Amino acid sequence: MNLRHAGMRVVNNNFHALTHKNYRYFWFGQCVSLIGTWMQNIGQSWLVLTLTGSPLLLGLVGTIQFLPITCFSLFAGALIDKFPKRNILIVTQTVSMLLALILSALVFTGTVKYGYILVLAFLLGLTNTFDMPTRQAFNIEIVGKEDLMNAIALNSTTFNLARIVGPAIGAGMMAYLGAGWCFLLNGLSFVAVIYGLLQIRTTPYVREKKKDIGLLKEIKDGIVYISKDRLLARTLLLVTVVGTMAYNFSVLIPVFTKDVLHMQEKTYGLMMSCLGVGSLIGALTMSFRSKKGPRLSLIIACCILISVFLLLNGMTGSVYMFGLLLALQGFCNILFATNCNSSLQIHSKDEYRARVMSVYSLVFAGSTPVGNLFAGYAADHYGANGAFFLCGLFCLIPCLIIILAFRNKANEPEEPAAA
Repeated sequence: MNLRHAGMRVVNNNFHALTHKNYRYFWFGQCVSLIGTWMQNIGQSWLVLTLTGSPLLLGLVGTIQFLPITCFSLFAGALIDKFPKRNILIVTQTVSMLLALILSALVFTGTVKYGYILVLAFLLGLTNTFDMPTRQAFNIEIVGKEDLMNAIALNSTTFNLARIVGPAIGAGMMAYLGAGWCFLLNGLSFVAVIYGLLQIRTTPYVREKKKDIGLLKEIKDGIVYISKDRLLARTLLLVTVVGTMAYNFSVLIPVFTKDVLHMQEKTYGLMMSCLGVGSLIGALTMSFRSKKGPRLSLIIACCILISVFLLLNGMTGSVYMFGLLLALQGFCNILFATNCNSSLQIHSKDEYRARVMSVYSLVFAGSTPVGNLFAGYAADHYGANGAFFLCGLFCLIPCLIIILAFRNKANEPEEPAAA
């Protein structure tokens, strides 16, 4: 009984978002589904590299997959507050499941081609354009503002635990059974998250529809709102730079594994797991300190450290050093993303939150087409080491410029006030 009470205290103190029944349904569904997602991620990257042998064409897949987010995120943000978010997520998760099953069928029947992968990647990106900002804005509906940062940290914990387990399982699947099983199991894993969403009962926030204001006017109002708020503007600028240059692992890690380390699928899966281990530690760290709220000092420090680790990756040829640097980068990535995400959501007014998070999705994930294409081009021309170094350099310099440009606001509080 004492152990049971002690366990409950740990949950209440460090994982307090799990005390919300609706969040538990959502979180446990994600635990299963995200493992499948990471299995598909590494399976797709290795499949493309095997089919084409080209880092540039691998980068193009990432570009195509995230292009819809770049083009349509702002429209998605203006639309999703007009409908219950749970219903939107049920639709987007169902479509994602069908796309994974189609890709598995193409591989199993031996009819998969690079062009088919591009089409499926585009359709998945279009689905994620609505899924990502909806999931971000849905968190506050099921846990409230007080437990929001803890929920975001727990989401990151799940995501990165899956990043460890998924690639390890996926690498074994590819080595012994083939990539098709990665895609099939991913498709089946969506059943868990869809079931969880169907069990959630909450009062949705649906923004009142105004007949005299069109979609473009709503998008413009959201951008003006962000531009006039110093905290939102600075945070989103930093996310733009880091999102573009620092999150190109799906392109650079398989190329580095194959061309620099001269190793195969198992090592690739291990390197992805190293990134996941660091990210998981970062997510748990943020979960334990989530009551303190987001901190500007952590955001700034992580921007710089992320850039430095990319530069160091460009100088190594050791599998052990590469794995260590990926773990350190994963740790800083999560501290940066969690603090930025929480800061934006807590600081935003209710009627603007979905539009702010759609811009966050745009600059964080929607910048990936540019980043993947750049990383693929750089790896094609300068090798994986050169690509890592250039990504680090083009991450560090703009971040320093943004930090210095906003340095004059000396009395700006580290913790944003809740809207």
